[in-house]
Amino acid sequence: MSKIEIIETKERIVADNDLEAEKVRQKMKEKNVFLVNLMASPGAGKTTTLVRTIHALQDTYRIGVMEADVDHDIDARHVAQTGAKVIQLHTGGSCHMDADMTHRGLDRLGVDDLDVVFLENVGNLVCPAEFDVGAAKKVMILSVPEGDDKPLKYPLMFQVSDVLLVNKIDTKEVFDFDIERLKNHVKVLNSTMPIFELSALHGDGFDTWIAWLKSEIEKWRNA
Repeated sequence: MSKIEIIETKERIVADNDLEAEKVRQKMKEKNVFLVNLMASPGAGKTTTLVRTIHALQDTYRIGVMEADVDHDIDARHVAQTGAKVIQLHTGGSCHMDADMTHRGLDRLGVDDLDVVFLENVGNLVCPAEFDVGAAKKVMILSVPEGDDKPLKYPLMFQVSDVLLVNKIDTKEVFDFDIERLKNHVKVLNSTMPIFELSALHGDGFDTWIAWLKSEIEKWRNA
């Protein structure tokens, strides 16, 4: 019987994506544009957090946004009200953005007149964690109603992210949510990741998050 060749297609796909991600990162570095990959579950408050973040940054930086979703442009319309430069990306049923899709989106957005670009990734905690899009920073949002056990269920997302925003902190007393238990779970997976508690609805905790983000933008742009 002849030997059957086995090809690990996922490993090849991820490897190819990583190569493309490095091209994106290099392109953004050459243009001095800071790309943020914003990831979270549906309903975690990505768009509300993004809008408030844009308002806090737009006096200092020229901002662009790529809204990725399976369908519709409701989030793009919401973000566009901030005055930021916005395009909608439909993934055609795909549960994540990859580096090639991001590259093409950046070309369509146009970055020559921008300092910072946010990619609001498709809402889930699985697929986006597996695909590097070439961002300078990966930002994860976890909302209080989702529970403090999410690091146990979706460890990769916490391992690859550079910062964790715990949103809807104003609802902490309503839900069975222990912030210290969450931090202990996260520490096992990513011991150096900063964690910021905030309320995108009311603005609590945003000063600290924005200060950190501005610091990271300047360090990256001046490196």
